[in-house]
This record gives sequence, C-alpha cells and structure tokens, in this order.
Amino acid sequence: MVSKSKESLIHLRDYLFEFISENKRGLFETIIENRTRHLTVVLENIYQPHNASAVLRSCDLFGVQDVHIIENNNKYTLSEEVAMGSSKWLNMKKYNSEEENTLNCFNQLRNQGYRIVATTPHEKDVLLDDLPLDQKTALVFGTEMHGISQVAMDNADAFVKIPMYGFTESFNISVSAALSMYHLTEKLRKSDINWQLREKEKIQIQIEWAKAVIKKSDLILKDYYSKFE
Repeated sequence: MVSKSKESLIHLRDYLFEFISENKRGLFETIIENRTRHLTVVLENIYQPHNASAVLRSCDLFGVQDVHIIENNNKYTLSEEVAMGSSKWLNMKKYNSEEENTLNCFNQLRNQGYRIVATTPHEKDVLLDDLPLDQKTALVFGTEMHGISQVAMDNADAFVKIPMYGFTESFNISVSAALSMYHLTEKLRKSDINWQLREKEKIQIQIEWAKAVIKKSDLILKDYYSKFE
C-alpha cells in the first residue's frame, strides 16, 4: 500500500467507502471492532479443500483476522462453496519458499511476539480452559491423517487439547479449529487483555475489504493516486 501515515490511510478508506453501500460501510465499522490478532491460526500441510475452507469460514465468524498457511508437502486449496467468500475478509500468509516452511513460519510468528501452541494430545498438554492468553497465541493445526509434523511438535512452545469423552480418537480438523477458536475468542472477549486491533490496523483492513467488494477497484485506486502525482 502506497499510503503509510494514519491520516493518509483514513483519507483513502473514506474515498473507497464512497463506492460501497451505506449498509456495507456499517458492517465494516461494526465487524472491525471484533477482529483480533491476539489469536491467530496456523495450518500445516492441510490439503483437503473442504477442511481448508471450513477453517477460514470459522476464522471469519470468530473474528480471527490472520491465517498462516504452511505448504511443505501439500498445496492449500479452497472450496468456495464451503468457504462462502470468507477468504476475502481475512489476511492469509503462505509459507512455501523454504526447505523447512514450518520453522520459517514459527520464527516469523515468534518475532511478532506469538507463543506457538500446538493442538495435539501430548504429555505436557493443557486443556483449552487452562491455556493462558496473556501472550499473543498462534494455534497450530495439522492434517486429518497425521496431525502436526514432528518439526512442529519439536518446536512448539505449548500444547493444548480439547476434552473428549467418546470412542473416536480425534475431532475433524475443521471442528477442532472451530471449537478452539470459539472457546478462546470468548475467553479473550471476557478478559481485560487488550485483544483488539490498533486503529491503523483497522483502517488498513477496511481498505482491503473495500477493495474486495468494489468492482474495478484497481482502476478506482489508479485514479485516486493520480491526483497526488
């Protein structure tokens, strides 16, 4: 994005808002207040389009803005029928350029202040109820068949599990992600933790949302920036 200052971003957002309906603007203003980056989701090697799409839909509905996608062995593909357009409301970052993309992702998240929490049964795991959220938290989910990789297991900071009382060994990945996000986002919203986005982040995301719904937004942006040349 060309504009960097908060004032410039506000001006650009307000300009773009002129091209969308009043109802949509109202939704953008309301929904952004419930978005968070205090909790983020990491998907490692997810290859089934249904699961990949269902997780994105849950992220949008629970207000988790960022999704980090690790592509070591499998390419992440979506089913738009399941995702219901949720991808355009989220910030997705893919990690697929390194020999070991899982470590690359974890290192980048740690540099941003995240604790890496793997969702898998483990001797040192805790239940969702007992997971502290004082630090920014990245929840890592793996494949249906094999779960998270050994690299992810060896390099996680903590482990969490969802209580289960039946015969089946585990939840479907999309169900696991939805349950975890519901529980932890509710816990965040009831806490005194500063979980909301910073004002500049809110404006930047609203700009991206506006671009996603405006037809020929690239031409509108070109016209906007031409006025400052």
